[in-house]
Formats: sequence, C-alpha cells, structure tokens
Amino acid sequence: MQKLKVANLYRSELILISGKLVDRYNECLKTLGFKPTKLKSFSIDGIGWSPEIAEEKKQTYYLNNGEANPHGIIITPLQQGKPIYTPFHTIDRDIMKFVFRTHAGRINDVTRDCAICLDFDQGIDAFYGPLDVLKYHNITIKLRLINDLDKIQDQQLQLIEKFKRGNNFIDENIHLELLESAKKHGDLRHRDLDLSELTYTTSSFYTEAFGGVYVLRDFITDIIVFQDEKSYKEAIKDTEYDVLMYHISQPELMEKLRDHLIIEADLEHIVKTKRYERIKKFEFVQQLEKPEHPINEILDNKVLFKSYLNKIEIKKLKKINGVEIYLERLERSNAYKIHDMVDQSFYFALHEPHSSLEPEHQDLIWKLLVNVSPKDVLFLYWYDKEQFYKTYETWDESFKDWVIETISNNI
Repeated sequence: MQKLKVANLYRSELILISGKLVDRYNECLKTLGFKPTKLKSFSIDGIGWSPEIAEEKKQTYYLNNGEANPHGIIITPLQQGKPIYTPFHTIDRDIMKFVFRTHAGRINDVTRDCAICLDFDQGIDAFYGPLDVLKYHNITIKLRLINDLDKIQDQQLQLIEKFKRGNNFIDENIHLELLESAKKHGDLRHRDLDLSELTYTTSSFYTEAFGGVYVLRDFITDIIVFQDEKSYKEAIKDTEYDVLMYHISQPELMEKLRDHLIIEADLEHIVKTKRYERIKKFEFVQQLEKPEHPINEILDNKVLFKSYLNKIEIKKLKKINGVEIYLERLERSNAYKIHDMVDQSFYFALHEPHSSLEPEHQDLIWKLLVNVSPKDVLFLYWYDKEQFYKTYETWDESFKDWVIETISNNI
C-alpha cells in the first residue's frame, strides 16, 4: 500500500489521536461495552473508527455490538466532513453529516473536555435472518457524554437555584459544594450541552450485514441484492416479505434493473468516453500474457498498445473489442444481438445509474455496479475503496503504477 500512501490515495484524511484524547476514546469504548485499546496513539475517521485499533482487535467493525447495533465516537470537531473509510452502512456518511449539521456548535463545545458516544438505534436488538434488514426505516441517533457532563450541568444549575433561595447565600456548605463542582468540572452555566436525540429516515442503502446486502427502495418494486450466496439461499425461503431477491452474480439482476429504469447502457455514447477506455484497458491487461514491457508503458503508448493487442489470440481479442465490433456491424444490420458479440461481464461494466435517479440513489447504484463487474479502476476506488484495496494487492506492480496515475489524474 506504500505507493497508494505516497499518492495520498490510502486513508489520507485520518485524524491523529494521542494524549488525553486516547483516555476519552477509551472511556467511550467502555461506555459502549467494548474493551479499551492499549495503543498510546492511533488515527480515526469521521465516525471515530480507527484502522490501528481494528488491527489490534483483529476485527474490522469493532464499533458494532453485533451486526444490528453499530456505534460511533466523536472525539474532536475535526471529524466533521471527514471520510468514513469502512462504513457498515452506506447511510453512515449521511447520518454523520446530519449529526454535525444539527449539533456542530454543541459538539465543538462538548469536545473541549469530553467525548460523545453515538448509538444508531433502528429498533432491532439483533438480526435473526437476512430479511431483517428490511426493518430499517427510522434510525434514532442517541448521543451520550462519557462523563455525564450534561447531568452534572443540571446538578450545578440546581445548586445555583438553591443558593439563590432565601438566605442560602450565607450557607457555607452550599458555597463549598459550588466551589467543589466548579473546580472539578468548571463553570457549566453557559455551556451548550443539550445533545438531543435525532431521527434519520432511510430509503435505499447497502449494509455489510449478512455478507453484504443492497436494499433498493423507492422503485417500482423493492429489490434486495445479496453478495453472500448462503444468505441469499436462506432469504429466498422466507415468504413473509413481498420483494424481489437476487444474488449479485445472477444475470437476471441486471435485466431487472434495466426494466425498472434503475440502470442503463447507451453503448454508442459510452464507447466515446474515458470510462470505456479504462474498462477496455483493464480487460486488455486481464488477457495479456508475459508482456516484455511494463504494463503502464504499454497502456500509455499507443504504438505498444496496438502491437500487443494484435498479438492476442482472436477469441480474447473479440472479448476486448466486442463492443466496437458489435456497433460497427449494427450499422449494417440490426440482426446482430449484443449477447452474441459482447462479453457479458464487459457489457455489465458499461452500465451506469439511470439518468432519472436522484443523486443519493446514483451513488448507491454505482457501488452496486462496480461490485457486479469491477472493471473500472477509478469508479471502484470511488465507490468501494475497501474492495479496491483488496484487489489492488493482486495486481502487477507496473499496472499498479498505471492505476495510481489514472486515479490521481481524475480526482
């Protein structure tokens, strides 16, 4: 990952946590029912997740109490607007934006000497089956201060009111109580610590639960897409819900998404785009055998690219150039069928969210599409970074260089 780090493409916006902030973070972990970290310093993202602690605990989603109970930690106002690198749900980013948009001033005040534990409560104690994800609707976001500073503030205010009553202002015991509270917690009279619960309403989303599930709502019919085959087979036995269910590898899924105007593929337009060139070059690399030049040099040099392209056996060549061959022949006759001439996975990779979709749905559908056919390295990086990082490790070093340059030039 060193090359990605140098190019600022690997978790480059994490926030370093050390000193007293580590103690506050550990208090949050204990408050949420987790064991504290032994690390003296670490980094966190926008929701309070730390890659170093995840590695220490050997558990990626260590802020979850089971798949149905995710949590977050706010330790500093610097988390506002920061990326969430391993979201358990795609809606996590929107939820954190919502939290900071509503409570930014209070968070800035509270985190001067405290930390905030977040509980995302969707009213489900535990998942018992894959279709339980359909119960997600209204999520209550509960914010709790680690040292109950808001309750101590109430106690201070009550003590002040007591001090003002009658002749209590001469009561030395009340004086001592006020001084003791002020020395220990500071003057809390004018602090804004009212972090009220928030409610976030979900629509379509992706969750890592049950091996990865897409829940597509607000369309003609609700559609659920499973990445894990075992969860899919378990779900199709459930007749309680009236939804369409697919495994992500089923070709019928793409057909249904097109029928429901969720995705589209205008080949005549796409073939002229940079995205098509990226996908074609990716496919070319997959078919390349024992190149004598670095892959990045082959991909960037038109003469070398054509030279190697013409050395590839005809069957593989048709897989790379199938779309162009199909469009060329379609001009002469409409008797040609796309599935006879264009490789299925290549064709799937050329799809995009339907132009009628709202932006929030477009991002989710892009993530689904790069999971169906991950051939566009730039969009894979944009919409599923963790999958990109895993796949990146399997690539040739010179191809990694081309990928890094491609992503850097398009950010």
